[in-house]
Amino acid sequence: MPATALDRVRDAYARIAHVRRPDVWITLRPLAEAEEDARAVDRRLAAGEQLPLAGRTLAVKANIDIAGIPTTAGCPSYGYRPAADATAVARLKAAGAIVLGSTNMDQFATGLVGTRSPYGAVPSVLDPARVAGGSSSGSAVAVALGIADLALGTDTAGSGRVPAAFNNIVGLKPSRGLVPTDGVVPACASLDCVSVFARTLPEAELALALVSSPPGRRAPHRSPGPWRIAVPTNAQLGEMDDGWAEAFEAAAARLAAAGARLVPVDLTPFTEAAAMLYEGAFVAERYTAVGAFVDKETPDLDPTVASIIRGARDIPAHRLFADQARLAELRTRAMAGFAAEEADALLLPTTPGHPTLADVAADPIGVNARLGRFTNSTNLFDLAAVAVPAGVLKDGHPFGVMLTGPAGTDDRLARIAAHLTTPARIAVVGAHLTGQPLNHELLALGGRLLSRTSTAPVYRLFALRTDPPKPGLVHTGQGGTAVEAEVWELPVQGLGILTAALPRPMAIGRVELADGTTAPGFLCEPGAVQDAEDISHHGGWRAYRSS
Repeated sequence: MPATALDRVRDAYARIAHVRRPDVWITLRPLAEAEEDARAVDRRLAAGEQLPLAGRTLAVKANIDIAGIPTTAGCPSYGYRPAADATAVARLKAAGAIVLGSTNMDQFATGLVGTRSPYGAVPSVLDPARVAGGSSSGSAVAVALGIADLALGTDTAGSGRVPAAFNNIVGLKPSRGLVPTDGVVPACASLDCVSVFARTLPEAELALALVSSPPGRRAPHRSPGPWRIAVPTNAQLGEMDDGWAEAFEAAAARLAAAGARLVPVDLTPFTEAAAMLYEGAFVAERYTAVGAFVDKETPDLDPTVASIIRGARDIPAHRLFADQARLAELRTRAMAGFAAEEADALLLPTTPGHPTLADVAADPIGVNARLGRFTNSTNLFDLAAVAVPAGVLKDGHPFGVMLTGPAGTDDRLARIAAHLTTPARIAVVGAHLTGQPLNHELLALGGRLLSRTSTAPVYRLFALRTDPPKPGLVHTGQGGTAVEAEVWELPVQGLGILTAALPRPMAIGRVELADGTTAPGFLCEPGAVQDAEDISHHGGWRAYRSS
């Protein structure tokens, strides 16, 4: 770990240059400015100040004010230059965090996909063909890439949770009102929350504690006993991507194995309320926020966002009152279900699937609506939520779940979520093997060696021209050979951190092992080995290095 705040900032900018993801940023601060802030933090530390976030790098969604940086909300012509930081930003800076810049987002925080931006679509850090999720897309990816230690987003309909799930990080959506929203461009002012992203749950909790005001509402004291977790049936969850129902069942089983008691829940009021957020009159509040600007029809407006906001202009007042009455009825039913089972939290998949960029381009409204099936109702029902990684799917993509509970249960939800951050496996064949130059990365992330084995005989191994030297494993099928491998166990967040730090041409994919099982592992893009030496006949990286 870098010794000083200045070292941390310089490492962050080196990482920015290395990953080459300009889509993440709307305004990246000059390195010299961030370095000056870092020197100030180091001086404060030397003077004896206690700074819980000393030198932590911070990314901020572009609808949250950063003094001196344009607040664009994803629309250049809307931008203004604030004189002061939003309260949440100011509190993190006071604790020693150093702002890197403002991040890309779905325009006016209207979307869960991360593609509705004139600054470009933001792909997932784990699969460039899939969306990063939105609207806080850039903030989540900056954390997942290992650039920012922390990031601020907003969450009205799921914008602080969906991108967390798609990028294998933690997203906290606090109880409404817990974090001040002054200095935040509103989406729906009565529902908006400032959210927090981090790579681990403890880091996210620390940041949330520092930005929070003294809460006016806390959950009633709970008598000792096992957590009671409301879990819907697969039938009530509805259609999901392949393998997602099984991954959700596995997450629920992990909570049960940790001592939780799983209780039934009727999900109907939650999903019916979720549909009301955009299909009902509540979307009119988005027109109240930025409708006058959208009516100017500037050329940098995203067409999907503009159509949603303009469409809310003529919703009659009587429809809003009818929807408020309907929402109150649904909330009563939902909370009655909680009370009847004495549930501490509701467990849900964060989303029902992970769409590709092509999926969104083909059906921008429909795909976005599907993504909000489980998240849209949270703020309508005045609930708190935490989204955490919950494993890896059969295709190697991350799977995330969300715990929600009544307002004031933020701490409780985090304590329950900690039981879900169970280990993941990873297969290594090169510089991460025991005794090799990069093995310390696995150990630093809490890794533990499970077994020494080999791959199935369907791979070729190549010596890449890198520093330090490392191999490239390529799946070839016929003509392949078995390659020496080790299987390691990592905390699920550790797998996310390791994945985010991978330089091209390396990638995480499913590695077939000698015993017929598979595990996520390091693979190499086939195009990168055209001029590399084929070292497969050595049987493994260690044997090649010894030779």
